[in-house]
Amino acid sequence: MRARGLVIAIDGPAGAGKSTLASRVARKHGYLNIETGAMYRALALKAILSDTSFEDEASLLRLAQRSKIELKPKVDGNRVLLDGENVSDRIREQDVTDAASKVSVHPKVREWMVARQREMGAEGGVVMEGRDIGTKVFPDADVKIFLDASPEVRGQRRFQQHQLGSPHQQAAVVAELKERDQRDRTRAASPLEAAADAITIDSTSMSLDEVIARAEAIIEDRLRSVTK
Repeated sequence: MRARGLVIAIDGPAGAGKSTLASRVARKHGYLNIETGAMYRALALKAILSDTSFEDEASLLRLAQRSKIELKPKVDGNRVLLDGENVSDRIREQDVTDAASKVSVHPKVREWMVARQREMGAEGGVVMEGRDIGTKVFPDADVKIFLDASPEVRGQRRFQQHQLGSPHQQAAVVAELKERDQRDRTRAASPLEAAADAITIDSTSMSLDEVIARAEAIIEDRLRSVTK
Protein backbone atom coordinates (compact mmCIF):
# COMPACT_ATOMS: atom_id res chain seq x y z
CA MET A 1 0.00 0.00 0.00
CA ARG A 2 1.21 3.53 -0.76
CA ALA A 3 2.23 5.84 2.07
CA ARG A 4 -1.19 7.43 2.54
CA GLY A 5 -3.45 4.58 1.43
CA LEU A 6 -5.04 3.25 -1.74
CA VAL A 7 -5.41 4.87 -5.12
CA ILE A 8 -9.06 4.37 -6.08
CA ALA A 9 -9.94 5.03 -9.73
CA ILE A 10 -13.55 5.67 -10.71
CA ASP A 11 -14.16 6.02 -14.45
CA GLY A 12 -17.29 6.24 -16.53
CA PRO A 13 -19.33 8.34 -18.96
CA ALA A 14 -20.84 11.74 -18.27
CA GLY A 15 -23.75 11.71 -15.85
CA ALA A 16 -23.02 8.26 -14.43
CA GLY A 17 -22.71 9.58 -10.87
CA LYS A 18 -18.92 9.40 -10.53
CA SER A 19 -18.61 12.66 -8.59
CA THR A 20 -21.23 11.66 -6.03
CA LEU A 21 -19.71 8.22 -5.52
CA ALA A 22 -16.16 9.57 -5.32
CA SER A 23 -17.18 12.21 -2.78
CA ARG A 24 -18.90 9.65 -0.54
CA VAL A 25 -16.03 7.16 -0.73
CA ALA A 26 -13.38 9.81 -0.08
CA ARG A 27 -15.26 11.16 2.92
CA LYS A 28 -15.66 7.70 4.46
CA HIS A 29 -11.99 6.78 4.13
CA GLY A 30 -10.54 10.23 4.80
CA TYR A 31 -9.07 10.35 1.28
CA LEU A 32 -8.58 13.29 -1.08
CA ASN A 33 -11.21 13.39 -3.84
CA ILE A 34 -9.46 14.40 -7.06
CA GLU A 35 -12.17 15.35 -9.54
CA THR A 36 -10.23 15.38 -12.80
CA GLY A 37 -13.22 16.61 -14.77
CA ALA A 38 -13.21 19.79 -12.69
CA MET A 39 -9.63 20.42 -13.78
CA TYR A 40 -10.62 20.27 -17.46
CA ARG A 41 -13.64 22.44 -16.73
CA ALA A 42 -11.43 25.04 -15.06
CA LEU A 43 -9.16 25.14 -18.10
CA ALA A 44 -12.19 25.38 -20.38
CA LEU A 45 -13.46 28.34 -18.35
CA LYS A 46 -10.10 30.07 -18.72
CA ALA A 47 -10.26 29.44 -22.46
CA ILE A 48 -13.70 31.07 -22.56
CA LEU A 49 -12.55 34.07 -20.53
CA SER A 50 -9.41 34.55 -22.64
CA ASP A 51 -11.20 33.93 -25.93
CA THR A 52 -8.92 31.01 -26.75
CA SER A 53 -10.16 28.67 -29.47
CA PHE A 54 -11.15 25.19 -28.28
CA GLU A 55 -9.54 23.87 -31.48
CA ASP A 56 -6.11 25.48 -30.90
CA GLU A 57 -4.13 22.80 -29.04
CA ALA A 58 -0.90 24.81 -28.75
CA SER A 59 -2.66 27.85 -27.29
CA LEU A 60 -4.66 25.69 -24.87
CA LEU A 61 -1.47 23.99 -23.68
CA ARG A 62 0.21 27.35 -23.06
CA LEU A 63 -2.92 28.47 -21.22
CA ALA A 64 -2.78 25.35 -19.02
CA GLN A 65 0.90 25.88 -18.26
CA ARG A 66 0.15 29.42 -17.06
CA SER A 67 -2.81 28.34 -14.93
CA LYS A 68 -3.02 27.38 -11.27
CA ILE A 69 -5.83 24.87 -10.76
CA GLU A 70 -6.45 23.73 -7.19
CA LEU A 71 -8.92 21.31 -5.60
CA LYS A 72 -9.74 22.06 -1.98
CA PRO A 73 -11.71 19.28 -0.21
CA LYS A 74 -15.00 20.11 1.47
CA VAL A 75 -17.78 17.98 2.91
CA ASP A 76 -19.81 17.63 -0.29
CA GLY A 77 -17.04 17.53 -2.88
CA ASN A 78 -14.34 19.99 -3.85
CA ARG A 79 -13.91 23.73 -3.97
CA VAL A 80 -12.25 24.49 -7.31
CA LEU A 81 -9.86 27.43 -7.51
CA LEU A 82 -8.63 28.86 -10.80
CA ASP A 83 -5.69 31.21 -10.29
CA GLY A 84 -6.87 31.69 -6.71
CA GLU A 85 -10.53 32.41 -7.59
CA ASN A 86 -13.34 30.12 -6.49
CA VAL A 87 -15.00 28.90 -9.70
CA SER A 88 -16.80 25.88 -8.20
CA ASP A 89 -20.25 26.99 -9.34
CA ARG A 90 -19.26 28.62 -12.61
CA ILE A 91 -17.61 25.50 -14.03
CA ARG A 92 -20.88 23.56 -13.67
CA GLU A 93 -22.71 25.82 -16.11
CA GLN A 94 -23.61 24.43 -19.52
CA ASP A 95 -21.25 26.53 -21.63
CA VAL A 96 -18.27 25.34 -19.57
CA THR A 97 -19.52 21.74 -19.63
CA ASP A 98 -19.70 21.84 -23.44
CA ALA A 99 -16.30 23.52 -23.71
CA ALA A 100 -14.59 21.03 -21.39
CA SER A 101 -15.40 18.06 -23.60
CA LYS A 102 -13.84 19.91 -26.56
CA VAL A 103 -10.74 21.07 -24.68
CA SER A 104 -10.11 17.57 -23.32
CA VAL A 105 -9.73 15.89 -26.72
CA HIS A 106 -6.28 17.39 -27.34
CA PRO A 107 -3.41 14.93 -26.61
CA LYS A 108 -0.92 17.55 -25.38
CA VAL A 109 -3.48 19.08 -23.03
CA ARG A 110 -4.30 15.64 -21.65
CA GLU A 111 -0.60 14.84 -21.19
CA TRP A 112 -0.17 18.01 -19.13
CA MET A 113 -3.25 17.24 -17.05
CA VAL A 114 -2.25 13.60 -16.50
CA ALA A 115 1.16 14.68 -15.18
CA ARG A 116 -0.50 17.02 -12.66
CA GLN A 117 -2.97 14.33 -11.62
CA ARG A 118 -0.23 11.76 -11.08
CA GLU A 119 1.64 14.22 -8.88
CA MET A 120 -1.47 14.78 -6.78
CA GLY A 121 -2.09 11.05 -6.27
CA ALA A 122 1.45 9.70 -6.08
CA GLU A 123 1.41 8.90 -2.36
CA GLY A 124 -2.06 7.33 -2.36
CA GLY A 125 -4.99 8.12 -0.14
CA VAL A 126 -6.94 9.43 -3.11
CA VAL A 127 -10.18 8.77 -4.94
CA MET A 128 -9.69 9.96 -8.50
CA GLU A 129 -12.59 10.08 -10.91
CA GLY A 130 -12.73 10.82 -14.59
CA ARG A 131 -12.67 9.14 -17.99
CA ASP A 132 -9.19 7.58 -18.16
CA ILE A 133 -7.93 7.15 -14.60
CA GLY A 134 -7.67 3.37 -14.64
CA THR A 135 -6.33 3.20 -18.21
CA LYS A 136 -4.00 6.21 -18.42
CA VAL A 137 -3.54 8.27 -15.27
CA PHE A 138 -3.12 5.42 -12.77
CA PRO A 139 -3.02 2.11 -14.66
CA ASP A 140 -1.62 0.61 -11.43
CA ALA A 141 -4.47 1.91 -9.25
CA ASP A 142 -5.30 -0.37 -6.33
CA VAL A 143 -9.04 -0.27 -7.08
CA LYS A 144 -10.60 0.36 -10.49
CA ILE A 145 -14.32 0.90 -10.82
CA PHE A 146 -16.10 1.68 -14.09
CA LEU A 147 -19.45 3.27 -13.26
CA ASP A 148 -21.96 3.14 -16.09
CA ALA A 149 -25.68 3.52 -16.81
CA SER A 150 -27.82 3.81 -19.91
CA PRO A 151 -27.89 7.26 -21.57
CA GLU A 152 -31.63 7.48 -20.91
CA VAL A 153 -31.20 6.92 -17.17
CA ARG A 154 -28.22 9.26 -16.97
CA GLY A 155 -30.22 11.91 -18.81
CA GLN A 156 -33.21 11.46 -16.52
CA ARG A 157 -31.02 11.82 -13.41
CA ARG A 158 -29.36 14.96 -14.75
CA PHE A 159 -32.75 16.34 -15.77
CA GLN A 160 -34.08 15.82 -12.24
CA GLN A 161 -30.89 17.09 -10.60
CA HIS A 162 -31.07 20.40 -12.43
CA GLN A 163 -34.86 20.60 -12.20
CA LEU A 164 -35.26 21.22 -15.88
CA GLY A 165 -38.71 21.94 -17.20
CA SER A 166 -40.17 19.89 -20.02
CA PRO A 167 -39.93 16.40 -21.55
CA HIS A 168 -38.50 18.13 -24.61
CA GLN A 169 -35.62 19.41 -22.48
CA GLN A 170 -35.08 15.94 -21.04
CA ALA A 171 -34.79 14.53 -24.55
CA ALA A 172 -32.23 17.23 -25.35
CA VAL A 173 -30.19 16.26 -22.28
CA VAL A 174 -30.15 12.60 -23.37
CA ALA A 175 -29.13 13.62 -26.89
CA GLU A 176 -26.30 15.77 -25.51
CA LEU A 177 -25.05 12.89 -23.35
CA LYS A 178 -25.01 10.53 -26.32
CA GLU A 179 -23.06 13.09 -28.34
CA ARG A 180 -20.58 13.52 -25.51
CA ASP A 181 -20.24 9.73 -25.13
CA GLN A 182 -19.36 9.54 -28.81
CA ARG A 183 -16.67 12.23 -28.45
CA ASP A 184 -15.23 10.63 -25.33
CA ARG A 185 -15.16 7.08 -26.72
CA THR A 186 -13.69 7.96 -30.12
CA ARG A 187 -11.10 10.61 -29.26
CA ALA A 188 -7.53 9.75 -30.21
CA ALA A 189 -6.04 10.51 -26.79
CA SER A 190 -7.13 8.25 -23.93
CA PRO A 191 -10.62 7.33 -25.15
CA LEU A 192 -13.25 6.44 -22.58
CA GLU A 193 -13.14 2.70 -21.94
CA ALA A 194 -13.10 0.38 -18.96
CA ALA A 195 -9.67 -0.86 -17.94
CA ALA A 196 -9.24 -4.59 -18.48
CA ASP A 197 -9.05 -5.16 -14.73
CA ALA A 198 -11.79 -2.70 -13.73
CA ILE A 199 -14.98 -3.86 -12.04
CA THR A 200 -18.02 -2.44 -13.82
CA ILE A 201 -20.99 -1.22 -11.82
CA ASP A 202 -24.02 -0.68 -14.05
CA SER A 203 -26.26 1.60 -12.02
CA THR A 204 -29.12 1.69 -14.53
CA SER A 205 -31.41 -0.20 -12.14
CA MET A 206 -29.63 0.62 -8.86
CA SER A 207 -30.24 3.23 -6.20
CA LEU A 208 -27.43 5.48 -5.00
CA ASP A 209 -27.21 3.53 -1.73
CA GLU A 210 -26.86 0.28 -3.67
CA VAL A 211 -24.09 1.73 -5.84
CA ILE A 212 -22.19 2.98 -2.78
CA ALA A 213 -22.58 -0.37 -1.01
CA ARG A 214 -21.26 -2.23 -4.05
CA ALA A 215 -18.28 0.11 -4.39
CA GLU A 216 -17.48 -0.13 -0.68
CA ALA A 217 -17.53 -3.93 -0.86
CA ILE A 218 -14.95 -3.77 -3.66
CA ILE A 219 -12.76 -1.34 -1.72
CA GLU A 220 -12.97 -3.25 1.56
CA ASP A 221 -12.02 -6.46 -0.22
CA ARG A 222 -8.92 -4.74 -1.60
CA LEU A 223 -8.02 -3.25 1.79
CA ARG A 224 -8.16 -6.70 3.37
CA SER A 225 -5.89 -8.14 0.68
CA VAL A 226 -3.18 -5.48 1.07
CA THR A 227 -3.14 -5.55 4.89
CA LYS A 228 -2.80 -9.31 5.29
